[in-house]
Amino acid sequence: MTSLDTALLAVKAIDGKRGLHIQVIEISDITVLADYMVIATGSSSTHVKALADEVEYQLDQAGISVSHIEGYRSNTWILLDYIDVIVHVFDNEARDFYDLDRMWQDGKPVDISGVVTED
Repeated sequence: MTSLDTALLAVKAIDGKRGLHIQVIEISDITVLADYMVIATGSSSTHVKALADEVEYQLDQAGISVSHIEGYRSNTWILLDYIDVIVHVFDNEARDFYDLDRMWQDGKPVDISGVVTED
């Protein structure tokens, strides 16, 4: 499984739990941190935790283990590190505050329209 496949599987997991404003950014050309950054928003702290739990569960089922997790105590921003893919799940306020979309704007946006369901 490629790192893009891993990122898209995370997107499907988030979308399946009604995650909001999902974005995937290819960052391999601008940093060595990872190949892809997945950013999503949950509507509440409970929703943020549910989204992160679903990503971890779905990727684990696919044989992809999380390397590191941060933020479960606050439930406003949970980071799941899969080495080549980093998944960020925010609540609305934290996403606006940290503005990772702008921070990684030099990355290449990945078209996920064929992966996410339309509302």
